Amino acid sequence: MKSHQKFIYGMATLLAVCWLVPVYLISISAFSTRKSVNAWPKSWWPGEFSLDTLQFFANFTGVWQAVGNSVIVAIITMVLSIVLGAPAGYALARFDFKGQTVYRLLIVMTRAFPIAILALPLVTRFISLGLYDTHLGVALVHTALALPFSILVSSSLFMGIPRELEEAAWTLGCNKWQAFMRIVLPLALPGMAATMIFSFVVSWNEVFSASVLTLSNRTLTAFLFAGLEESPLHFRFAGGFFLILPSLVFIFMVRKYLFSMWGISNR
Repeated sequence: MKSHQKFIYGMATLLAVCWLVPVYLISISAFSTRKSVNAWPKSWWPGEFSLDTLQFFANFTGVWQAVGNSVIVAIITMVLSIVLGAPAGYALARFDFKGQTVYRLLIVMTRAFPIAILALPLVTRFISLGLYDTHLGVALVHTALALPFSILVSSSLFMGIPRELEEAAWTLGCNKWQAFMRIVLPLALPGMAATMIFSFVVSWNEVFSASVLTLSNRTLTAFLFAGLEESPLHFRFAGGFFLILPSLVFIFMVRKYLFSMWGISNR
C-alpha cells in the first residue's frame, strides 16, 4: 500500500473513532442503570443492562410533546426542502445560464453564514409576522439550513440521468412535464429520498434557532438544551441517545445513494 493511501486510511480511521466513541458511550449509558451512569471511573464495557434510564426519560414531563414538535417541524422541513430544492437542482442540471458557477458557490456559502448573527432580526421579524413560537417558523429556518444540500444533491442526481431519455419521451408524445414525471422522477426518487431523510435529520438535530424561536412549542433539542444544567446525568444520556438515533438510521438507510453520488462503489 502506498504511503498516501496509508495516510488517507489512517485519517479516515481516526475520524471514525472520534465520531464513534461518543456515540458508543452515550448508547451504553442510555441502557445502563442510574448507578452505572453516575459511577466513576466510567467503564468502556456495558455493565448491567437496564431500561431505567430510558424509562425515566420517557416519563419526564414535556418530553413527548417536544418529540412531537420535532417530528412536525422535521416533516415540514423535509417537504419544503424537496419542493424547493428539486426544481432548483433540475435547473442547474439541465440548463446553462450566465453565473451558474457563481450561483453554485453562493448556495454553498449560505452554510458558512453564522445563524447567530440572524437571531435578533429573525425573532423581531417572526414576531411581526406571527411566526414566532410556531412549527412553521422553525421549519422555515431549518429549510434554509437544509436547502443547499438539497439543491446540490438534486442537481447531481439529475445530471446522472441522460437527457436523451427525456428527448425520447418527447418524440413519443410526452410533453416536458409528462417526461419528467414518467421518466426522470422515478429514476431520481431513491436519491431524492436520501435528500429528504437528510433534511429530516438536519431539522431533528438543530438546536440554536429552535431555542431562540420557540417558548412553549420547543423541539426536543431546544427542550433538552433549556434544562441542560438542571437535568440529572442519566437524563442527558437518554436524551442524547434519542437525538443520535435518527442520524444512525439515516446513515445505514442512504449510504449506498451517498456513495454513488460521489462515485464510490458500495459492495
